[in-house]
Amino acid sequence: MAAAPPQPSADAPRPRVVILTGPTASGKTPIAIELAKRFDGEIVNADSMQVFRYMDIGTAKPSPEQQAAAVHHMIDVVTPDSPYNAGRFANDARTVLSDIHARGKVALLTGGTGLYIRAVTEGLLGDVDADPGLRAELEAEHEQSLAEADPHRLHRRLASVDPKAAAAIHPNDVRRVVRALEIHQQSGSAASKLRDDHDFCERPYRTLHLAIDPGREVLKQRIDARCRAMLDAGLLKEVRALRQRRFGPELRPMQAIGYRHMNAVADGHDILENALEAMQRDTRHFARRQRTWLRAIPDVRWRHPEQLDALFAEVDEFLTDD
Repeated sequence: MAAAPPQPSADAPRPRVVILTGPTASGKTPIAIELAKRFDGEIVNADSMQVFRYMDIGTAKPSPEQQAAAVHHMIDVVTPDSPYNAGRFANDARTVLSDIHARGKVALLTGGTGLYIRAVTEGLLGDVDADPGLRAELEAEHEQSLAEADPHRLHRRLASVDPKAAAAIHPNDVRRVVRALEIHQQSGSAASKLRDDHDFCERPYRTLHLAIDPGREVLKQRIDARCRAMLDAGLLKEVRALRQRRFGPELRPMQAIGYRHMNAVADGHDILENALEAMQRDTRHFARRQRTWLRAIPDVRWRHPEQLDALFAEVDEFLTDD
């Protein structure tokens, strides 16, 4: 297990972190690069897909030119068949942040994966590790329940041991149902109680939380254009290359938006034009979920991507305020 990253002492001032987030295709990457240039900063990726190697086009990974324009961290960390989650990301990213702060640079935590950002800045339930054996057992039980036309069996079990968690999880969200049962069976406590006790109360950093959003209609146009540009750039070829490397469609990264759509084309189950429409639709839905997540965070400051002078002034004030 990797060593825990160094933590600030109780008496030391908390190091500052500028968080730049927002829905997909909102324009975060060029703004982050400009911030890094202006404030002698380094970018720490907080996109759960950009940590995977060989997955460049479909993740909208910063281009080689963009990565050369500013120092980027937490990109191309693992291969697509390697397990990676918010807990591991938090540990890795905090180590990187400690190094950035030790060198006197400004840390820019940038990306659209809200859970990864929260894991870094507030912590997670670190005392209940994943148990692959138990998880496989629960997933196999779910498959059996599907075969017996009883798809919500695990959700009913969760309701019997943790009603609060069950009420917050849709019966069809099998992954979260399984995780809540896993936590209960490993710890002997309800997942909801552990989360309430923890309350995501770690605060190792002083943060400025900026969310970029150009507006609903403009974002829709950007998403549709980006998806088409991904196809033009060779997303289908990228997926076929991943398959040749033996990264199969059953892997979680290969089930992400764009990749699952191209897998269907690669396997002859769909055509490009249909896949593009589905990819655009699913990306718009994903952007809505990102907005919903961000609206629940009280300290987020929403900013339009064209209001850069005001945004730069805000960052400057945050970094110089004593």
